[in-house]
Amino acid sequence: MTRPLVVFDGACGFCRQWIERWREMTGDSVDYRPSSEAAADYPEIPQAEFDRAVQLIRPDGTRSSGAAAVLELTAPHSAAARVGLLLSNRLPVFAQMLESAYGFVAANRVVFSKLTKLLWGTSARRPTFAIANALFLRALALIFFIALVSYWHQAAGLNAILPVAPFFEAARNQLGAEAYWALPSLAWLSPGLETLNTLVCIGVAASILALLGVLQPLCFLTLWAVMLSLCVAGRDFYSFQWDALLIEVGFLTVFLSPWRLRPNLSACEPPRLTRFLAVALLFRLMFSSGVVKLTSGDPTWRSLTALEFHFFTQPLPNPVAWFAQQLPAEILVASCALMFLVELVLPFAFFLPRNPRLLAAWCTIALQAGIALTGNFAFFNLLSTALCFFLLDDRCWPGFLRKKPAPAVFVTRWMRIPVLASILLLSLIPLASAFRTIPSFLAPLAGIHSLLAPLRTVNGYGLFAVMTTQRREIIVQGSNAGHEWMTYEFRYKPGAPDHALPAVAPYHPRLDWQMWFAALGRVETTPWFQSFLARLLEGSPEVLALLEKNPFPEQPPKFIRAILDNYAFTTPEEREQSGAIWNREPLAIYCPPASLR
Repeated sequence: MTRPLVVFDGACGFCRQWIERWREMTGDSVDYRPSSEAAADYPEIPQAEFDRAVQLIRPDGTRSSGAAAVLELTAPHSAAARVGLLLSNRLPVFAQMLESAYGFVAANRVVFSKLTKLLWGTSARRPTFAIANALFLRALALIFFIALVSYWHQAAGLNAILPVAPFFEAARNQLGAEAYWALPSLAWLSPGLETLNTLVCIGVAASILALLGVLQPLCFLTLWAVMLSLCVAGRDFYSFQWDALLIEVGFLTVFLSPWRLRPNLSACEPPRLTRFLAVALLFRLMFSSGVVKLTSGDPTWRSLTALEFHFFTQPLPNPVAWFAQQLPAEILVASCALMFLVELVLPFAFFLPRNPRLLAAWCTIALQAGIALTGNFAFFNLLSTALCFFLLDDRCWPGFLRKKPAPAVFVTRWMRIPVLASILLLSLIPLASAFRTIPSFLAPLAGIHSLLAPLRTVNGYGLFAVMTTQRREIIVQGSNAGHEWMTYEFRYKPGAPDHALPAVAPYHPRLDWQMWFAALGRVETTPWFQSFLARLLEGSPEVLALLEKNPFPEQPPKFIRAILDNYAFTTPEEREQSGAIWNREPLAIYCPPASLR
């Protein structure tokens, strides 16, 4: 005998299920035979031993059995088994505990056989995720493409409002050399719109190459650097959670993508640790989103009434949002409860066997689809759904996609493992922060996380921690005489009561989004809004291009102001009579009349 031999109870369905998994793991390095065939070749082993536990017989004739045999068999192929084997060899008490657990399972095989089918289905074989990885890489490349083209379309106007050059100059004067770390951006090379557009072009080229499967690790590293640079330069307009999520996912994907020099769409199995980090990121995203809603103390989340306000108070409602608002209160409360189930409970199933993992995956995807159906959240829902791919093993996909995974070369292990292990440890800080407290034993990690925070590669998440119960809209108006005011109409945010609700995602109209945040505060604490008004008084064509209607096409107004109105969806009866989507009432002056002087 030149290879180890595993002898198992061939009459036991439970044993056959797990032998199938181990056989796939070990390949040709180990032989397997049922005890009904092998027992006669080993008369020195009592039949009771074969009946009691699996036997691992080594080429030299020595053997192990039970839990010890399972650990020795699977350790070369499983990190968890390697840890278990190490602890068993050094801690006899731990080894005894494992043997007792093995004996309990063996004595209750019928129960555990049913449990295996409940958790794993018809097969307990180790899942593979080659198709998920291939689809995720293409989806992420496409999302980067969408984000960058969206940036390019708005860059001139947004840079006119918040120009990068004076911002970087002020940072350098104040911080000195530390400014380059506090604001990590390739735009430092030559702060200005031309540089931003050049970075966009580089990113678009990298996303197309990544979509084709060419040099993907280098492409995603480039996309990470480009997106980080643009978000740092864009400041308020590029500080959304999905921007941070895209940057974080982009960096992680460097270690998920294979090195290939030519266009190649074939699937390859991702490194296990990297896939685990992707699932852990999805867990942090979903679980933190649920936790912050409760730890914020917001009464509408705790009473499950938040959805009675969400659809009309969200930043950019889409056409379906009006209809969702009309649903009975009981359905909205039930939907809110289901949302908490998906965000707080099901994420733990991401790490469980196949059946609960798939349940959690499809529920998470359904939640993302529901959010996308009723609101404009840029590429957030696409990105979150793409991460869910790593919960769907190859058996979930159509047969024509299930080909033998292609061999691939990834970023070398000596680089991959330390970096990913560090990210995993640092991710404990934003996860703990969702509970609004960081345990003292995590203080050293918190310091490191704070030091690396400018790279935006390990971030905290949690949308709508506090639900707004009123919708306040800023109406910007200009005048030449100071008493007859004409309104600037935005492309996407609510304005006129009969202005159609947009369906614009995954495009992200960043000025319209920031107008929603500005309405939550005061003009004195919103410097970008003051700059926006100044550009309107100057008649900036770049800024005016972001708007739908300029009431002063010949020359800019002499005065400008902003008023604050309260908005709410009309009832079905009101909409049928007037055609209006919104009811609005004046609230206050947001910014009193001002001129360039």
